[in-house]
Amino acid sequence: MKKLISMLCTAVLVVTPMTSVLAEADKGSTIEAQANRIATEMVQNYGVTSLQYAIMDEGKFILSDSVGLHDKASQMSVDKESMFGIGSVSKMYVTAATMMLVDSGKVDLDQPLTTYIKDFEMADTRYTQITPRMLMNHSSGLYGTHYGNSMLFDDNDTRNHDELLLKLKSEQLKSKPGAYSVYCNDGFQLLEILVERVSGLSYSEYIAKFISDPLQLEATKTPLDSFDRKRLSEIYWPTIETKLPVENANIIGTGGIYSTAEELSQFAEVLMGNRPDILSESSAESMQNHEYRQGIWVSEERNVFNYGLGWDAVDLAPFSDYGITALAKGGDTMLYHASLITIPEHDISMAVLSSGGSSIYNQMFASKVLLEVLEDQGIIKEIQPDQTFSTPVKVRMPAELNSYSGLYGTVGTTLDIDIKNGDIKLPALQGGLIPEQNYVYTGEGQFTSPDGSVKVSFEKERNEKVYVKIQATITLPGLGQTVMNTYDYEKLKPNELDTATKEKWAARNGSKYYALDEKITSIFYLLPSMLIKNLSVDAENGYANGTRVVDPDNAENIVEIPVMNGRDAFDLQLYTKNGAEVLIQSGQEYIAEDAITPIFGGKTGVTTIPSNGQARWYAIDSRSANKLLTVDSPESGGYAVYNDKGEVVHFSVATNQQSTQLPEGGFIVFGGEAGDIFKIHLK
Repeated sequence: MKKLISMLCTAVLVVTPMTSVLAEADKGSTIEAQANRIATEMVQNYGVTSLQYAIMDEGKFILSDSVGLHDKASQMSVDKESMFGIGSVSKMYVTAATMMLVDSGKVDLDQPLTTYIKDFEMADTRYTQITPRMLMNHSSGLYGTHYGNSMLFDDNDTRNHDELLLKLKSEQLKSKPGAYSVYCNDGFQLLEILVERVSGLSYSEYIAKFISDPLQLEATKTPLDSFDRKRLSEIYWPTIETKLPVENANIIGTGGIYSTAEELSQFAEVLMGNRPDILSESSAESMQNHEYRQGIWVSEERNVFNYGLGWDAVDLAPFSDYGITALAKGGDTMLYHASLITIPEHDISMAVLSSGGSSIYNQMFASKVLLEVLEDQGIIKEIQPDQTFSTPVKVRMPAELNSYSGLYGTVGTTLDIDIKNGDIKLPALQGGLIPEQNYVYTGEGQFTSPDGSVKVSFEKERNEKVYVKIQATITLPGLGQTVMNTYDYEKLKPNELDTATKEKWAARNGSKYYALDEKITSIFYLLPSMLIKNLSVDAENGYANGTRVVDPDNAENIVEIPVMNGRDAFDLQLYTKNGAEVLIQSGQEYIAEDAITPIFGGKTGVTTIPSNGQARWYAIDSRSANKLLTVDSPESGGYAVYNDKGEVVHFSVATNQQSTQLPEGGFIVFGGEAGDIFKIHLK
């Protein structure tokens, strides 16, 4: 098999006609140029500050390059030494670590998790059926993710890790363990704890000793490791001019590892079974099993989701179109993004890391470049052109499809789908990659988008639930196409409420609740949608934010949607404390907006963090609006200011502003340690 690296060598061991050498060199440079062109497109048009990528072929790097700036202020370019957070690609490390314990006979994937984490308990008695395998293939039935205090600036506090078992004790499962696979971050947090309990080492120590050291990876680190943070490619926020502090994803097993594209590609050798001294070939192969088939799944059609053990895809499109098995894992922190694709049968892997952008963009980039490599090596004859679509032709819809009209839900929301004369309207899908639009009936049970690229249908699964199925081909200019086949909504039954319950929940419709338990170092203060919960109540049907109301102060998750859209489910619990209504969601408390008092309108004042350490929120009314705010904060404290649209105006942890003009209708939040005192000045 031809290797791109040979094209760049100045010496060869065999005599080759000069025309052949030139042709191969030209092809190699074409692939390099193609990669550079796409990378440049991402930096210019897709919100990417820096991008780093590497391809390893049979243990040798055939391409390693980068585009963009490591640091905007100095205009220093990113290079192969720059480090990035790899987000959920970190799941492959904790999966490999667990499989290494399987190799040593210390873990059995199909024994109850309680065998290894004896203090793991849940309110739902079915928790005893959860196994390590179910954590790896996302079928445990856990709600999803406890994000609280996980993503922090310059702060490697381990409280999220330390409190997880306690929070799970009071929680339910959303499905029977093993019933279906839906993306679940908490499962990999539990694997991290399993590795620690079985090995007797901290997770960071285990990764260093059994993965980084044998592979000689000097840039693969966790937030708890000591290393030069200046090597991390700088991170930025659209509304803040200066670089942000270091981002620590303190859910390490789920998404906390830093690395480089080259070192991630080296680790891929372990995942492909090429380093039996670290991980056995049989364990690497078992990670490639089509685990998603064990439960309810959207279909066997080409897709970018089909779970293995750890892997997002074990039969990744578009490689599946060529009869080639490619494995993929994507990852996103708040500010870093990563994608890893491996092709075990040809011993090729590619890693793409970025500051800014999206793992979806990185995966599309990697897929496009790897197809060029496969074509160059003669593994595929030619690269197929992107799919094209035509305007749909509407046909007469069978009357029985009208029965699919009704109430549907997904995590966080409900939706009334009304099929009228063969037309349906759906909101934006796939995180906004598919816009809100109308779909028309085009036959064979399918409704089609105006450009022909998205198909919608209704499917009744073996669990007797009806799902809205989305088959989408997404085209991004300069990056190419990707395909996503998912279930996005589940048909729900109306939940009739008694008069008192109905009235109480109806009164909450449109209410906002503000986070009390998030550390002030949290990156979420840049993104208030993570801190402010908006309550949308459908009292007539008995639902609130997609959960089913069960009594005047409680609502429970009801949706069971596989693949991605059923992830991060939650229950709602409300109670009154000191005259204020408080919402509990995923183990964290939020205070009702109507309980937040205005900040004083005078020249100076003081606020103190209470003994429970919870944040203090204040409203900005006409008395304080347009005044300049300055704050004398303790070292452990900080504050953020938001306008009436909920947009961050100032966040002291991330910016160097000395004063802030207060926007009328906005809010201020102060956070720190219990007893911290803030001296406030208004001018």
